[in-house]
Amino acid sequence: MLFHFLYSLKKYISIFNVFGYITVRSVVAFIISFLIAIIFFPTFIEIMKRWKASQIIRKEGPQSHIGKSGTPTMGGVLIVISIIISMIICGNFNNLFIVILIFATILFAFIGFLDDYLKITRKSTDGLHARFKLISQIIVALIITILIYLIFGPSSTKIAIPFFKNFFIDIWLFYIPFGVFFIVGFSNAVNLTDGLDGLAGGLLVPVFATFGLLSYVTGHKEMAEYLYIPYLPLASEVLVYCLAAIGGIVAFLWFNSHPAQIFMGDTGSISLGGIIGTIALMIKQELLLIIIGGVFVFETLSVIIQVLSYKIRKKRVFLMAPLHHHFELKGWQESKVITRFWIIGGILAIIAIGSLKLR
Repeated sequence: MLFHFLYSLKKYISIFNVFGYITVRSVVAFIISFLIAIIFFPTFIEIMKRWKASQIIRKEGPQSHIGKSGTPTMGGVLIVISIIISMIICGNFNNLFIVILIFATILFAFIGFLDDYLKITRKSTDGLHARFKLISQIIVALIITILIYLIFGPSSTKIAIPFFKNFFIDIWLFYIPFGVFFIVGFSNAVNLTDGLDGLAGGLLVPVFATFGLLSYVTGHKEMAEYLYIPYLPLASEVLVYCLAAIGGIVAFLWFNSHPAQIFMGDTGSISLGGIIGTIALMIKQELLLIIIGGVFVFETLSVIIQVLSYKIRKKRVFLMAPLHHHFELKGWQESKVITRFWIIGGILAIIAIGSLKLR
């Protein structure tokens, strides 16, 4: 909101005209978000230790994780706060996409916060009842999907197919359930992946970076036409949000890198996962997110496959699910699993960007 005030001063002091540039505000958003998080995380960690707000480690997980018991959690709270403050300063609240993103961030973070809070107070891995948590996520996702549909109208039901130019599939009446499933799915996918030090955070950085780039070109008429992607004037502003998110996440990774001083918790994973699903719907790159966030998809599929295999065949496909635990039990060091998953995530982001021209 401060952007509106500063930009209006351009009539008197020409230098304030720079605040009209999305790229400038995006960089400032990153710096503000990063500085807020990097400065306050040490204090936040000490407060969480004092309140004994620590992560409860599952006994059935890899035994190497037992030593992590007592590590503070809910780092996602400060990530979300840094993003929101950054957006209040740099965001254009005349843009409906930004309003929806802030709305989604707060609601998804609130669901995650309740889950974290109950786990901490109960000293258990059981937080919100699974059914209540899922219903809450569905309600938030439903509101978001309906709002996006109201903005775009009937054209919102057309889904772009990666690697093909001007080729869309109109899913018509199925758009609302598709959008809800998509947002809730990625909210839970990031939540499932958040099981190793720095894993989820490190994977989210290239995802937000890629969507920041996609948002900017989608909102730029000449670029959108050149790349054969839908031109959406509101989309460019999403770059500011993406850079703010990266700033908070990078600062968090400073303290979450192995061995972690703090964990993200459901407050961060549920909200950030829901947000990337929301952005994909906003800029009409839903299926491209499956490539960009491929590691999150593989992690989720590993859980689904494991559960179905055990119920049907009474046999496990993986040593343990999600997938990162499977590789740990195969003898990979935690840091090796994390680094290799990061590399895969980066490669998938590059493939997704490359798909814009390989059409």
